[in-house]
Amino acid sequence: MTDHPLIQAARGVHSTWLWPMLHPKAIFSEVLLLFSFSYTQISRMDQLYEEVEEPVSPPGQYFNSSVICSYVFGFLEIAIPIDDSKTISLVKDVFLPINPRFSSIMIRDQDGKRRWRRVEVKPEDHVKIPKFPEGNSPELYDHYFDDYVTTILTERTPQNKPLWEIHIIKYPTSNAAGTIIFKLHHALGDGYSLMGALLSCLQRIDDPSLPLTFPSRTSSSSQGSKKNMFQNLPSVISSFFSSMSDFGSSLVKTKMDVDEKTPVRSGYEGTESMPFALSSISLSLDHVKAIKTKLGVTINDVLTGMIFYGIRLYMDDIDNMARKAKSTAVVMLNTRNVKGYKSVKEMQDSKVKGLWGNKISFLQIPIPKLSQSRSHNPLEFVWNARKLIKKKRRSFSVYLIALLLELEMKLKGPEAVAKIIYKTLGNCSVVISNIYGPLEQMALANNPISGLYFTMTGGPENIDITIMSYVKVLRISLKTLKGFIDEQKLKFCMEKAFDVIFKAAMEISQTPNKK
Repeated sequence: MTDHPLIQAARGVHSTWLWPMLHPKAIFSEVLLLFSFSYTQISRMDQLYEEVEEPVSPPGQYFNSSVICSYVFGFLEIAIPIDDSKTISLVKDVFLPINPRFSSIMIRDQDGKRRWRRVEVKPEDHVKIPKFPEGNSPELYDHYFDDYVTTILTERTPQNKPLWEIHIIKYPTSNAAGTIIFKLHHALGDGYSLMGALLSCLQRIDDPSLPLTFPSRTSSSSQGSKKNMFQNLPSVISSFFSSMSDFGSSLVKTKMDVDEKTPVRSGYEGTESMPFALSSISLSLDHVKAIKTKLGVTINDVLTGMIFYGIRLYMDDIDNMARKAKSTAVVMLNTRNVKGYKSVKEMQDSKVKGLWGNKISFLQIPIPKLSQSRSHNPLEFVWNARKLIKKKRRSFSVYLIALLLELEMKLKGPEAVAKIIYKTLGNCSVVISNIYGPLEQMALANNPISGLYFTMTGGPENIDITIMSYVKVLRISLKTLKGFIDEQKLKFCMEKAFDVIFKAAMEISQTPNKK
């Protein structure tokens, strides 16, 4: 059986030494020459070793502190029974070469500063293949799978080993014949970087030689750039005051303003180390686009409106008084000015805009209350989301927040910044993040991937909502605090919110003029 093409490409060709018969003096000369060559090579290796010991970025230190230990989990649902015979060779020859950080640990140098140090990696220590009871139905394996995921969501990886794990679940569930879970520490990079890394291990099923393609992302700023300075002046002034307002409210929210205790916010301390459940719903991307076209909004507007409506339905179902409670969502944002994923090589190139690492900030958005008018017309949630997102899009408060964190880092260090992030997340009710995935179906070492989703851990929030597109499906994952959030009821409310919004949108005869 031939090796996977990625392994063949990674191995390359190795040369061998040939020793001819020589005179003793010649042999002595050759030994001196070889010793000199070896010493030079060792010096070069030492130089490379020093280069690998790069400083840990400030966000990398925030996310691996005494306050926050955050991970990104990528779930690959496999359509056929998993063949794991080449797992170790794939890790060695494909995964580890992606970035030096996958072969590094975090250390402190003599000055107390954190750096990445290259170490020898034993893939066997990082690949986990759990054993479940044999001969059960997919429905029963769903429970084993859910319990296993709950366990690994809260477990920390050892600090004396590179900060990643791969979990291979070889048992069929209701969604897949098997599941591969990548557990990657947030200090290694943000969702953009880590997703780019994972995608570099995957190939298109239809034609592995072709690159993956992604949904286009158009910006309204390009239209505004065609206007002259005087035409843009009102928009610039409005953006300035809006940014100052957003920035000020973010500071207040971080320091003093706390969401009320509701069915989606317990107010418990130390929830990041408590058990969480993970569930998900799948939406047709075509149906989302149909709503988008009918209402004259964006896909983000539709999804945000649906999530806010679903949250309010859940809160109202648990406690009718909570329908008007003050609740806030923290939206995690990628601050790179890039239109799509770069290759791993490009991300590591300092000349490229989309650098590897953590390039993130956040926005706090109030969740609209479930008023009488919105109860009768759920499309108000979508239009309200459009209004909020449009306002936030003009704001540059995201970059002000990033600068503030950077300043705090210089003045007080990473632990102080980690406390700010932790308090910001804890003062809000929900954290939302999204990543767009490829349009084509992919495979990992000839194992076709039928589903793709992700989640994050490490913060004190009780609900994490992550969104990812793959082919023609939008997967919304719900990470919820066990024993407090009824994950099945929340899932039902989210599905109901989408169905109600879809039905209401399809009944509209013409696109409304909502600005």
